Amino acid sequence: MSTRSSPEKSFLAALQYNLPSRLPQFLLQQRWFGGKARQIRSVEILDIVPLHLNAVSSYLILARVKYAGGPVETYALPLVRISGEADGSMLRIQSHNFSGEIILKDALTDEQFLAHLLDAIAKGVSWPGIKGQIRATPTSVLPSLWQPAQGPLTPSVMNAEQSNSSVVYDKRLVLKLFRRVEPGLNPDLEMGSFLTEKSSFRNVPPLAGYLEYLDEQGATSSLGMLQGYIANQGDAWQFTLQALAEYYGNAPQSGSLDAAEIPRASLLNLCSQPVPDKARRRIDAYLDWAVLLGRRTAELHLALASAADDPDFAPEPFSEVDQRAFVNSAVQLLTANFDLLRRLKDAMPDHTRQEADKILDLEDIARRRFQRLTQLKSSAMVIRIHGDYHLGQVLFTGSDFVIIDFEGEPARPLAERRKKRSPLQDVAGMLRSFHYAAYAPLLQETNSETQLRGVRTLGSSAQYWQKWVSATFLRTYLEVSGNAIYIPNEQEDLALLLDLYLLDKAVYELGYELNNRPFWVRIPLDGISQLLQDSM
Repeated sequence: MSTRSSPEKSFLAALQYNLPSRLPQFLLQQRWFGGKARQIRSVEILDIVPLHLNAVSSYLILARVKYAGGPVETYALPLVRISGEADGSMLRIQSHNFSGEIILKDALTDEQFLAHLLDAIAKGVSWPGIKGQIRATPTSVLPSLWQPAQGPLTPSVMNAEQSNSSVVYDKRLVLKLFRRVEPGLNPDLEMGSFLTEKSSFRNVPPLAGYLEYLDEQGATSSLGMLQGYIANQGDAWQFTLQALAEYYGNAPQSGSLDAAEIPRASLLNLCSQPVPDKARRRIDAYLDWAVLLGRRTAELHLALASAADDPDFAPEPFSEVDQRAFVNSAVQLLTANFDLLRRLKDAMPDHTRQEADKILDLEDIARRRFQRLTQLKSSAMVIRIHGDYHLGQVLFTGSDFVIIDFEGEPARPLAERRKKRSPLQDVAGMLRSFHYAAYAPLLQETNSETQLRGVRTLGSSAQYWQKWVSATFLRTYLEVSGNAIYIPNEQEDLALLLDLYLLDKAVYELGYELNNRPFWVRIPLDGISQLLQDSM
């Protein structure tokens, strides 16, 4: 650590002593804080790194939060010291060790701090802390996107994210700061680096730089990443809902759908069938977009499987140990979420409760379905995958799709998020997203009777759209993937894996909707029904 003046030492000591008691209330006010539903027992300051950027007095606080139960979490808090009056969103510290009141605010609300931070990344600056240090590193891509000599870029904070914080610089760069950190390489940064520097796949934001923390032993933790900005018209979820609004709007003129016209075959069987002319007329251009999205998804997986000499990305066998681990996890989730459904179903509207009863009768069938994986002897490999793939993780540029957010599920440990898996898990995530999109416009009303009328009127159209769009996406994905080493050679093995990942995802959705949006629970109920009843 560099030599510090006495006033600075006194100030840092005041922060170390006083912040632990002040941070719990501050954290509970932050949208990115993931422990709101847990009781905070204590907060420990792991390190304070002064980030003095020109005239801005700023600090990166690494705070370890301990709860009454469950694992501890570490959060990164960039704070700026200000003078004047403090509002309720700021930290006010009265210290006997330091004369005067200390007022700190979230540094991401300070444009001067954000502008200087970008400049520091471009210049590769390092900052010593009390224990460790923060290192800013540009990549070879950054000069082609922006250089400090070109003048400062105006920052603006994005408000859409929950678990992280992102800053857009004049629609040229995006800085994502990871709020919850742990030792190791964040997969979003790791995947961005690999795809930018070691693959030819260009439908991801290019990595332009990153921030990392090095502790006293030299172990690193990812703090943030700088990427090229992708001009877009929103994400693929929004784009799909717009296409569906037109689809449902044209439904009366398109004529009624006969029950026999809704495909009953499995998705894999539908892939071998041509899309009927009637479906092409009804669904129109979105089928072409489903083709493109299937192509981009396959190209992503081919790129991620391309580095046999990189141990972090080299394909590996889908071992019996990994298969058993998946089965055990899936069965545990099935048991927990079906028990939850059993407890809550009596409070549901009649039609939803009837669907719930039908699904609960299939629990043993679902359990036996998962157990079939333990008999699989497929030669298909596992690779690094996106891990949380759905329409909301894809940007629509107006002419193409760009895949974003490779962090995985932030609540899971880094080691689990970096684990190699079958890419069919990503495929299943997108197929389930199509199901959600098809029914979302019909379930916007929380009134159960209004919902029921919408589903009765347009439910057949929703299922028709979902089936043919899903089959189109899957057909293209498999065609572009070809004989990739992660695609099972046997059709039966492919069907089993895809069904299991779809079922596991739908069971997860069941628990999520029961806990958060019970008026949407019919979507995962319908998904489970399609997977279990229709294939019996």
